[in-house]
Amino acid sequence: MAICPKLKRFLGERGVRYEVIDHPLAYAASDVARTSHIGPRMLVKAVVVDADGKPWMVAVAATQKVNLRKVAEALGVRHARLEKESDLAVLFGDCEPGAMPPFGNLYGMKVVADPVLYMDRDIAFNAGDHTTVVKMAFEDFERLVQPLQAEVTGELDDDLYSR
Repeated sequence: MAICPKLKRFLGERGVRYEVIDHPLAYAASDVARTSHIGPRMLVKAVVVDADGKPWMVAVAATQKVNLRKVAEALGVRHARLEKESDLAVLFGDCEPGAMPPFGNLYGMKVVADPVLYMDRDIAFNAGDHTTVVKMAFEDFERLVQPLQAEVTGELDDDLYSR
């Protein structure tokens, strides 16, 4: 599939420079980072949560785990839960399951990004399938997505902060 059509069109219309990296089939974010030779802090994992009935995309580094209590606090909602996989297929019809890019705005949802993502000049992320990654400047991602920056993970991973 390569880059999902919505993302390719969106980046192209805005003249965003990006690099496409093909890698062997990988599903887990940590495996995607390893097989595409990208550091785990730079590879963004997109997780969709239901926050009081409204979908939100949560963007974290590949090795981070989303803490739903922290997500609820950051969004000012009472409850946050992981979105059901069956609901994701409807939301991300142009992507393979679990390979959606962290551009929630393309799918009608806001994005909250963990502060770790702000530490590097570039980010990389699944481009809609399990064999393609897009690498681009973080400042372009931030400008186009306008994520809410908030700590949404569990324990701090010192390895992520020390590079």
